[in-house]
Amino acid sequence: MNRTPRKPLSPEAAFNKAATLCARAEQATGDIYTKLQGWGLSVDDAQGVIQRLKSENYLNDERYARAYCRDKMRFNGWGRIKVAFMLKSKGIGKIDIETVLAEVDENEYLSTLQRLLQAKWRDVKAKEPMQARASLMRFAASRGFEPAVFYPAIDQVMNEENQD
Repeated sequence: MNRTPRKPLSPEAAFNKAATLCARAEQATGDIYTKLQGWGLSVDDAQGVIQRLKSENYLNDERYARAYCRDKMRFNGWGRIKVAFMLKSKGIGKIDIETVLAEVDENEYLSTLQRLLQAKWRDVKAKEPMQARASLMRFAASRGFEPAVFYPAIDQVMNEENQD
């Protein structure tokens, strides 16, 4: 499919289009910047639009990071490590990431991990105990949970099952 190149947007039109995107859902600065470049804005114009979006509070990386963290932990079952990695890949600053991760409710975080491990345990409990433990560890690590958090949780899940 051969497309003819589109006429680049003016900075004002790009601002309006980006503001509409930001009003619908939180956006990361890096994602908006990529869109602005795709719309044909020069680097200087794109940075100007970004600054205006920030000054008018359409764009806020800390607010985006907070929403992203909450959603990924609650709906996708991600741990802190995976959330931090993904936020960093989206260009969110270290301070914003640390601030948001420090706000995570520890009880909710642990109960999410416990729920995920119990569901996974149903799939692996027929295996030899060391294989089952290794499978649970790989699973928890792949979800981005910290070893210091998932080791005790795995022990608890396996011990509860052995008592039944």
